[in-house]
Amino acid sequence: MTITLRKPEIIAIARREGKVTVDMLVDHFGVTPQTIRRDLTELADEGALERVHGGAILPSTTANIGYDERRQLNQSAKVDIARACARQIPNDCSVFLNIGTTTEAVAAELLHHKGLLVVTNNLNIAVILSANPDIQVIVSGGSLRRSDGGLVGELATDLIRNFRFDISVIGCSALNDAGDILDFDLHEVSVSQAIIAQSDKVWLVADHSKFDRKAPVRIGTLADVDVMFTDQSLPEASANLCTTSGTKIAIVAG
Repeated sequence: MTITLRKPEIIAIARREGKVTVDMLVDHFGVTPQTIRRDLTELADEGALERVHGGAILPSTTANIGYDERRQLNQSAKVDIARACARQIPNDCSVFLNIGTTTEAVAAELLHHKGLLVVTNNLNIAVILSANPDIQVIVSGGSLRRSDGGLVGELATDLIRNFRFDISVIGCSALNDAGDILDFDLHEVSVSQAIIAQSDKVWLVADHSKFDRKAPVRIGTLADVDVMFTDQSLPEASANLCTTSGTKIAIVAG
C-alpha cells in the first residue's frame, strides 16, 4: 500500500482508537517501523496528527469533537468500561448518569437491572432506559443542547439539588496529568459539580483517549472521585493523586 493510501487509514484508526502506535501500524500494514515513522512525521507536519513517544495522537485541541465522532471513538473500550461499571451498580438504588457517550454505554448495560431510580440530564440515556420497565427514569430538564441531547443550565442544577444519589456515574472530555477532570461547556460543568455534591459515591468513566486531550473548564479532580473506570494505566501524577486521595482505579481489559 502506498503512503497516499496509508495516510487516510492511519487517521481513521487514530480517530477510532484515540491514538496510534508504531507497532500497531507495522502489524496493520505489514511495513517496516521506519516506514511508519516517516508516515507519522509527514502527518504531523501536515497537522493531521501530533507525535508522541511510540506513535501519534489526534492534535491537541480545546475544541470539542462532534457527537457522532465521539460515539465511534474507542467504542470497544467504552463498552468494556461500561460493562465493568454496570456490574458494580446494585439493584434497588438511586443513580445519576450525566452527559456523555460512555455514560450512554453504561445505560445500555443497565437494561437488565431492577428497581433502579435513574436521574439523568441526557435525553439519549432516557430513551435507552425507557426499554426497561423496572427502571424509573427522571429527566432533569434544562436547556437542550441539540448536538448531543444534553440538558444543562440552572433548571438541571436545581432539580439535582433536590436529590441524594447512592451513585453518580459521570464522564468527562479530558483528564490532565495533574488529575484535573475537564470539560468544554461551563454550563455542563456546573451540572457535573452539583451531581458530585449530591452523591454518596462518584464514579468516573473515561477511556485512555481523554488522557491526551485538552479542555478549558475544570469540573474537579480525581480526588473527588471514589472509583475511576478506564482501560489503561493513568499518567504517573494522576495515579499518585488517586493513591493519596483513596480513589480506586479500575482498569478493565477487553
